Amino acid sequence: MSDESSLGTVYLVGSGPGDPDLLTVKAARLIESADVVLHDKLPGPEILGEIPEAKREDVGKRAGGEWTPQEYTNRRLVELAREGNSVVRLKGGDPFVFGRGGEEAEHLAADGIPFEVVPGVTSAIAGPAVVGIPVTHRDYASSVSFVTGHEDPTKDESAVDWDALAATGGTIVVLMGVGKLPGYTAALRDAGLDGDTPVALVERATWPEMRVATGTLDSIVEVRDEAGIEPPAITVIGDVAATRSRVAAFLQNELGDDPERGDDT
Repeated sequence: MSDESSLGTVYLVGSGPGDPDLLTVKAARLIESADVVLHDKLPGPEILGEIPEAKREDVGKRAGGEWTPQEYTNRRLVELAREGNSVVRLKGGDPFVFGRGGEEAEHLAADGIPFEVVPGVTSAIAGPAVVGIPVTHRDYASSVSFVTGHEDPTKDESAVDWDALAATGGTIVVLMGVGKLPGYTAALRDAGLDGDTPVALVERATWPEMRVATGTLDSIVEVRDEAGIEPPAITVIGDVAATRSRVAAFLQNELGDDPERGDDT
């Protein structure tokens, strides 16, 4: 077993939705001082581009399109910390919102590795916000539910109760759910949610390539296909999605220098 005094520390860091300006001060400081940064693709090209290649390790997609197994990432974090390194495990959004940060924290604790969690701005809230959609609104939604659209494929059945979500009301925000959009929109309609319920898709929120597409529960799959919306994207379901049409023309943080960027498709 390693001498505890020689162990490095692992920092489970949220990078926010992708805009470098939305990194927390602490996240930026830790990235700069880290010996090694283990990252996936979701922190975004602008953030990753500022990290020297010599200290970056991609534990997202590998050559050939394969994903790095989580077991490898867990082992690598422990290995690097035992070598005395300061290690940043950089994740998109917040590490504890569908970021597997909880699993990594448990693994580190089981191996006796000191770690710290550095929260990030979650894309579940920031993504809709930057395109003019509040996930709660006094007139339209007093609650919000965050749902993963990409559950563990080894599960026997989904742990998401779409019937309950439809009955609860409020806003439903689905992360990583572009591919499964036909399935859960149909499930919500079958559960009684009105087909005219507003829906918005926000692709690559806060990235230079950000795009938005809006429709209804009945039309959003066709809208997605016509617009070519691809991951990473967030789905916002509920009356709040319609507020965008009343504010979009005045949004400054979304349009930047390109008048086409962010226009509804």
